[in-house]
Amino acid sequence: MAILHSVAAGTILRCDYSRGGFQEPEMVKPRPAIVVSPRLPHRDRLCNVVPISGTYAGRELAYVVRLEFDPPLPEPFSYSVAWAKCDMLATVSFERLDMFRTKRDHTGKRKYLNRKLNSEDFVRVREGIRRALGWAA
Repeated sequence: MAILHSVAAGTILRCDYSRGGFQEPEMVKPRPAIVVSPRLPHRDRLCNVVPISGTYAGRELAYVVRLEFDPPLPEPFSYSVAWAKCDMLATVSFERLDMFRTKRDHTGKRKYLNRKLNSEDFVRVREGIRRALGWAA
């Protein structure tokens, strides 16, 4: 189910890039993503995200930011070390975004994970975006 309202920058959501409109080598499968834009006026149901990968690029890149998750994100993204691919910044519809579902409570109601990057990691992701866009000093 898609999110219905904007979330704070730094929130980690599940983004379904497989819903169409993207082609390889763009993102084409579901994966975690970091919301990097605030809610903007006159921009309903859209936000900017940076995808997270569990696969190391094989080399240090200024626009790929190493992240550590303790505890890890839910399955199938349960890696404790991941990389924010800041060069893959995308504007996506809320229809592609969903909270991570966790276990159900004692009444059977679905519970959702509300996960945010810490401020230091979010600053590093923002710097990675600047470097990916060629805007780094």
